[in-house]
Amino acid sequence: MQFYTVIILALGMSMDAFAAAIGKGAALHRPPLKEAIRTGIIFGVIEAITPVIGWAIGLAATQFIMEWDHWVAFILLLVLGLRMIWEGFRKDTSEEVDVPLRHGFWLLVATAIATSLDAMAVGVGLAFLQVNILVMALTIGAATTIMATSGMLLGRFLGAAIGKWAEVLGGVVLIGIGSSILVEHLGLLN
Repeated sequence: MQFYTVIILALGMSMDAFAAAIGKGAALHRPPLKEAIRTGIIFGVIEAITPVIGWAIGLAATQFIMEWDHWVAFILLLVLGLRMIWEGFRKDTSEEVDVPLRHGFWLLVATAIATSLDAMAVGVGLAFLQVNILVMALTIGAATTIMATSGMLLGRFLGAAIGKWAEVLGGVVLIGIGSSILVEHLGLLN
């Protein structure tokens, strides 16, 4: 996988954490930098672990699907991207939600796990592509840490309305990555 593809995939994977962090930042009403960094680290660590878990699951199945790997990766990314777009448009940001003023550790962990399930599925697809999973996981984790920290800080200014569009953009990016993998493996650009 090329460097720019790794970066784009990492950013795509971090968009749902970014969207969630914007909502968390908006709920806290001016979160301090320390809280934003704490949130970013929690999201980043979990987002780095989940593709490795998915990769291990996918690696176990690689011998059965090797000739279909590009289609599996494409379909997984397409479904995840469409789900993110659907969720982004489905959210109603006009409703008031009662949110605590300080986010507890376990609440952040639960949110991070919920937003990182797509990274686990992407990890399954990455096993079929034989990429360096440690580089991918660290890149995804770093991108998520930066994006979630930024999202917390932006949330204090932008509110929850932008969160929907970040998730939609993340879905579009995932579909683009899946399409790129398919095109590359089918040799359509040669």
